[in-house]
Amino acid sequence: MPIEILYIVVLLLLILIVFVGFKRPIYEAMFIGLVVLSLITGNIKNLGKYLIEPSTNTLFFAIVEFLALAYIFSETKVIEDIVNFILSIVGRFRGGAGYASLISSTFMASLSGTGPGNVVADGVFTIPTMIKSNFPRELAATVEMSASSLGPIIPPSGTILLAFGVLDALYPGEFSLSSFWIAVWGVGIWFIAQRLILLYLLCRKYDVKALDKKDIPSVKESFKKGWKALIIPIIILAPFLIDFTIGETFIASRIGEDGAKAFSNSVILFAPGIAAIYTFLIARYDKTKKDIKLSTFFKGSSSRIVPVAATIYFAYSLSALFTEINLAQNFGEYINSFNMGGIGLGIFFPIFTMVLGMFLPGSSQVAIFGGIIVASLADVGLNPLLVAAILPAITGGMEGMTPPLALALYPAVGIAEADMKGSMKLALYWVFAHLIVSILILLNILPVPFL
Repeated sequence: MPIEILYIVVLLLLILIVFVGFKRPIYEAMFIGLVVLSLITGNIKNLGKYLIEPSTNTLFFAIVEFLALAYIFSETKVIEDIVNFILSIVGRFRGGAGYASLISSTFMASLSGTGPGNVVADGVFTIPTMIKSNFPRELAATVEMSASSLGPIIPPSGTILLAFGVLDALYPGEFSLSSFWIAVWGVGIWFIAQRLILLYLLCRKYDVKALDKKDIPSVKESFKKGWKALIIPIIILAPFLIDFTIGETFIASRIGEDGAKAFSNSVILFAPGIAAIYTFLIARYDKTKKDIKLSTFFKGSSSRIVPVAATIYFAYSLSALFTEINLAQNFGEYINSFNMGGIGLGIFFPIFTMVLGMFLPGSSQVAIFGGIIVASLADVGLNPLLVAAILPAITGGMEGMTPPLALALYPAVGIAEADMKGSMKLALYWVFAHLIVSILILLNILPVPFL
């Protein structure tokens, strides 16, 4: 048995003790794990280098930008206009409030990159709306849990950027960020479909009704009021689509290959900045929104942004340590020695990360095991781009959904005032459906578009 397994066990035990046992923030557990592993691997002299490493990574700053953008959306309330427009369209259908929750919470969680955190932020709005339209409280709680857990699967979630970092470290310069984003969307389509189908079936099972007509916003009025907010997703996604479709031809023919490459690398940084400026502008000139004062706007943002950013920062630091000691390569060779093959590994890794997701954030899983998963599955013939694209789904997507330590479920149950035992049983529908789709994608039974 390789020594790398001991390192992983030590790290997981430290996280359990600090995070679960002492109930300290996950970033503290990650930092302590970094220090202890640096000691036992004989690399304590390089601790400073590991701590500086994330500050040299463009992707880390992009993650912080998107975290700030999520805060801006929350505080300016512009997303409420999008939610009202969604309700005006789907509210008249059976379970319409659930579909509105699925769309809005997925979008917000994709920005914050955390399922449990998004439940707290958005669940206070979506869960009461579902209950109001005859959703059983347990169903309302699990729908929001599942919707928030869908966000980390799709761009621009920080888990996705971490997954690209893993891919780029294993195959330097072979894949562009824009092509990776499109591949992740191809994977995400299956999970969106899975949630829509399961939500439809559960609404039939529990005889959920449509919203009362008096509670459904007018399509005309909601569009008139919220059309400016509906442009925000376009602003975020358009640069990546442009880079993916014409980056290597149109852009390169005008500013050269080096210029096209620079454009591709900078897309991730300027897209959230443009979206933030646009959001401030439409909020400032909307008299129904509160007055925006930039001098004090971010005063209360630290509690929302810093914990997630710190967790990801130390995840990058751990990743730098793992790279130096070749943990992914050595541990991957050990797993491959069991000769499970593509089918065995395609089943093993989703179950493995599902269990880890009960207590370990998706970003931490990617940092610790991302290289192992991509390398191992690539060795048995899977497309490394596909494996990296599904990493967020089997890590961040499963984070917090699996009982008994379902961190995304608990706040949803509290908001819904639902029965815990019944909610846990219902959560298993979402967990196993997500797990099955993950395995089917890895086994190439479900073809992924754009690959």
